[in-house]
Amino acid sequence: MREKQSRATQERHERILNELCKIEGNNKCADCLTPSPRWASYSLGIFLCIRCASLHRKMGTHISKVKSISMDQWTAQEIQNMKEKGGNNNVNQQVISAQDRYSSRNTGVSYTKYK
Repeated sequence: MREKQSRATQERHERILNELCKIEGNNKCADCLTPSPRWASYSLGIFLCIRCASLHRKMGTHISKVKSISMDQWTAQEIQNMKEKGGNNNVNQQVISAQDRYSSRNTGVSYTKYK
């Protein structure tokens, strides 16, 4: 069972997440570009709107682990993972690159033009 964090730790984590949200690219949902996302997939390292967060939850925790930026308790490791993944722009670029590698081998179609 997870230990209860101090209020100061929770507030510090929320401040860090809010600062990460201000970074260009993170200020919009990674999936649909809705401004000011308040949710995040800490396993993928992306910020999401509530609608897309719900869709990520439905995919299952083996794909995406979602938390509210302000309503959920975050661990230091989850915060670190958000930093290490590089944010929405970086993760989306990796996905597009992977799609290009896969599709160009199998179909000859490139997703790069959709960036």
